[in-house]
Amino acid sequence: MAESLFCCGFVAVVGRPNVGKSTLVNTVLGTKISIVTAKPQTTRHRILGVDTHGDYQAIYVDTPGIHRQAGKVMNRMMNRTAANALVDADVVFFMTEAGKWTDEDQDVLERLADVNAPVIALLNKVDKVHPKEALFDALSTMSGRKDFVEVIPVSARKRDDVEKLKQLVSAYLPESDPLFPEGMITDRSEKFLAAEVIREKLTVTLRQEVPYGLTVQIERFERDEHGIAIHAVIWVERDSQKGIVVGKGGAQLKKVGRAARLELKPQFGQPVHLELWVKVKDNWADSEKDLLRLGFDKP
Repeated sequence: MAESLFCCGFVAVVGRPNVGKSTLVNTVLGTKISIVTAKPQTTRHRILGVDTHGDYQAIYVDTPGIHRQAGKVMNRMMNRTAANALVDADVVFFMTEAGKWTDEDQDVLERLADVNAPVIALLNKVDKVHPKEALFDALSTMSGRKDFVEVIPVSARKRDDVEKLKQLVSAYLPESDPLFPEGMITDRSEKFLAAEVIREKLTVTLRQEVPYGLTVQIERFERDEHGIAIHAVIWVERDSQKGIVVGKGGAQLKKVGRAARLELKPQFGQPVHLELWVKVKDNWADSEKDLLRLGFDKP
């Protein structure tokens, strides 16, 4: 009997902001490694999600949404991070929203022109397409935009759709030994995940414009038999933003801290003691030096 071959490769998940890339990766893995909010540009970093089965290992690369409004250094670095994921990809998921096509979708599609890896088009949020007959038109239109190896309707939130996608992608992975040990879910540390959860709660809680002007840096992360102690700094760009984040009598900051603790406790399997400070650093999002110090991906 012929020995079964093991396949392993990188699956870059790309698309414009807010099409459901992080939701898809979380659903594939059955656990949350990428934060998710309704606001665009929530994902700022390249995050690997490792899905290992009997005969294959798919390494999903969750990327920032590729967007046109790239005036600050942070936005340009995010765009480069997404573009760089295409270079080493063995398979590409090009994700759009079913029944909706924007200029930013077109921008991403044009970036795929020089990609040698097979590209699978995913039309997400199919549950929102009405009437259902319109989905056939959307699939036909997408098929005409590029020579995709597959064009697939999905709902990133629904497990059934994603299970079918997982079975499909394994056929496009190259023969290779696994790159990560079995049981490993992501390349990111608990410290990174804690900072992201805090930022997620800030993004959900605060006014529309404030989340784009803040980031979270973990200054202390210590674990013992009693629990985990986390000290985090929330960096903002202006004094006015600091007041909004803290809130009257510190109420807003307490709300964010409580929500973050409630999520981190089951995720880490221990009680979490969380202390938050808010500090101002002018123009941090437009300084490559500051961004690298704060943990952004190096260009």
